[in-house]
Amino acid sequence: MRSSNDKLLGGVCAGLAEYFDFDPVLVRIAYAFLTIFSAGFPGLLLYIVMWIVMPEKKY
Repeated sequence: MRSSNDKLLGGVCAGLAEYFDFDPVLVRIAYAFLTIFSAGFPGLLLYIVMWIVMPEKKY
């Protein structure tokens, strides 16, 4: 689920960090690194799809 209290851009990376119990900053850095250094930037498309598909966590 996407994070609703720690969202930078959609809350996707923060939601993944909460699920796997990681620091959101580390998840964002790792995702940015993988997106930049992958062929054709498929990470950007994946992020947009996850933003649409992942439900937002309601408190």
